[in-house]
Amino acid sequence: MVSILLVMCGRFTLHHSTEDVAERFAVEQTLLELKPRYNIAPSQPVAAVIQGESRVLQELKWGLVPSWARDPGIGNRLINARAETLADKPAFRTAFTRSRCLIPASGYFEWQRSGRLRTPMLLHRAGGEPFAIAGLYERWQTPEEGILRSCTIITTAPNEVAGGVHDRMPAILTAGGAEIWIDRELTDVD
Repeated sequence: MVSILLVMCGRFTLHHSTEDVAERFAVEQTLLELKPRYNIAPSQPVAAVIQGESRVLQELKWGLVPSWARDPGIGNRLINARAETLADKPAFRTAFTRSRCLIPASGYFEWQRSGRLRTPMLLHRAGGEPFAIAGLYERWQTPEEGILRSCTIITTAPNEVAGGVHDRMPAILTAGGAEIWIDRELTDVD
């Protein structure tokens, strides 16, 4: 089982440098140069660490488009995937066994409700280090013969801190959990 520091995710930040992210996640090849971003939203490009022949930092569109989809618009509804149902849901089942990734983040936002008022709360590591959110990715063949690379963020029950703000949080991986999560040799859903 993957070690997860428990954290719904609709917006997040990544303000660490390409070098910091590459070092933290043992990236061997970078295909993008990170610029500080403080309000990353669904449907936008996000940085992701993918383990292939080498470990690569590349850009994916946030909103998973399964390989079997007829329309890329499905990605607008698949920005998050509940950890509890990854192995069961057709949209995530295949990616769960073969296409797991890390989504580097500096923090994430949840909106705390108080009556009709919603206040954005930024949650981040106490020391400010970047962390890895568990993700899934897919490659979708476009009608123009191109490839759309997309991803979703895994969510789980909140930990004690996040639970005071929201009833879900992104699945934040420990260093050891991140290594297990992107290990391509592990395909058993248990």
